[in-house]
Amino acid sequence: MITQAVILAGGLGQRLGELTRATPKPLLEVGGKPFLLYLFDELRRQGVTNILVLAGRYGEQVEALCQDLADVRVVVEEAPLGTGGALRDAAPHLADAFYFLNGDSLFDINILALGARLATSDATLGVLSLRPVADGSRFGAVEISGETITAFLPRPLRPGPSLINGGVAALRKAVVDAMPGDGAVSMEAEVYPKLVALGALKGQVFDRPFIDIGVPDDFARAQRAVPAMLHRGAVIFDRDGVLNEDVGYAHRPDQIVWVAGARDAIRAVNDAGLLAMVATNQAGVARGFYSEADVRALHAWMNQDLAKSGAHIDAFEYSPFHIDGVVEAYRRDSPCRKPGPQMIEKLLARYSVDASRVLMVGDKETDLAAARAAQISGHLFSGGDLHAFLAPLLPRLAEPL
Repeated sequence: MITQAVILAGGLGQRLGELTRATPKPLLEVGGKPFLLYLFDELRRQGVTNILVLAGRYGEQVEALCQDLADVRVVVEEAPLGTGGALRDAAPHLADAFYFLNGDSLFDINILALGARLATSDATLGVLSLRPVADGSRFGAVEISGETITAFLPRPLRPGPSLINGGVAALRKAVVDAMPGDGAVSMEAEVYPKLVALGALKGQVFDRPFIDIGVPDDFARAQRAVPAMLHRGAVIFDRDGVLNEDVGYAHRPDQIVWVAGARDAIRAVNDAGLLAMVATNQAGVARGFYSEADVRALHAWMNQDLAKSGAHIDAFEYSPFHIDGVVEAYRRDSPCRKPGPQMIEKLLARYSVDASRVLMVGDKETDLAAARAAQISGHLFSGGDLHAFLAPLLPRLAEPL
């Protein structure tokens, strides 16, 4: 599982004129907060725990923004090195594999899909996100055969439909070996073409919302478009009996058997730009069978295992309470325990969620009662393939592209 992301934040932003005269482009405010913070939030919810920001001019402003963020390190280049040179000079800080992002664009994709694709072949050094656009002349284009990228076509191009680089990639640290030892280097003009020649660069197409704040019109559009893009629908799953077989008080990885289609169902939620969440009663804590630490450790393991399939759960809530518990601290009735709505309410409060586009999937009436109490729709899963059950329900939750 890839847990590091590297963000390029050293561009000059010349096309934005006065806006970037004294402010680095990724720190410009969008919807009331620095654009870079949106990228941090999106990476964290997808399991990234180590963020490396490569800054340039006005790097001290980036450092000031990030100084209290324990999961973020800022590296400031002494002279402009280009997109590749900045990465090369940060090599001592790179993990063996990492996500690589432009700091001035937001592509609303499931980045774990890129990591899962990278893991399928040691010969693949990078997987780029690609996006179809009606006119690629502003961006330049990428040509692809199957999953293999065959060419980069620089701008200017004749106007027309194209695939463009979406500015998000999964890379191996070995890409640094494709760079000259010093001086400025461009990823798209120099490094990626070398990987193409080796047949080591793949592409994955995502027809998902995208915004680049690098020109004035798009920067103005981003003020409303970015917050709207991240105001998501969600699917809340019960755990035992829905995602994994209910064996009774499961609390260790060796007790988890995924329900048929569960991984695919979660991946489908991720790919649709929806939040995937879990609300689970865990009375085993109150009954003394295991601890809250065991619950949290199991949920962390579940996400690690899901990452192999390019899937993730954005948030877990669990209730350790039961009125018949033997552990005094947990022996009580609680609205946190389904059929109470509190777990669902906490999940909805954690992110910017559009409550009109939320549903819960459970296997018991208490799950449906909790959904009703939280004023969201509930759906009873009685077994079979979870992905087949869920797929017809997703289109109404997804936002128009």
